[in-house]
Amino acid sequence: MTTKADFSPEDWKIILEAPPSAGMIVVTAQRGGSFRESIAMAKAYVEARQQHGESELLDEIVAAKPERDHSHYHSPEELKEHGLEHLRASIALLTGTAQPQEVDEYRRFIVTLAQKVAAAHREHGQAVSPAEQAAIDDITAALQPPAG
Repeated sequence: MTTKADFSPEDWKIILEAPPSAGMIVVTAQRGGSFRESIAMAKAYVEARQQHGESELLDEIVAAKPERDHSHYHSPEELKEHGLEHLRASIALLTGTAQPQEVDEYRRFIVTLAQKVAAAHREHGQAVSPAEQAAIDDITAALQPPAG
């Protein structure tokens, strides 16, 4: 089992920042609803905590206060670009250290979080807007194993 102790403090911070980064990519994909979407992000952590015991690594991630990247971005595009970089970096770190099943659980957690954030606020009668779905697709692609 992989735990926080298997990572340097800097690497662990990257791993903790990735899920909220994915949530923020979805929040900024479409105007409006950021309050509800922020609550949905928090709920995703609570729900993941309720699955306690299935993955020690995921338990440690969701038990920590969601780490937010405190950089100030000049546009939603810049936030998205840096957020996707966080996702790729976190997967690269986990792939090099964690068990494949643990990496898959981490991926699933992030994609589920992004989907819950997107569905938290209806846009134009749709549960998930085309812009939010595109953001989820980009997040999913960034979470794929590094090519090599």
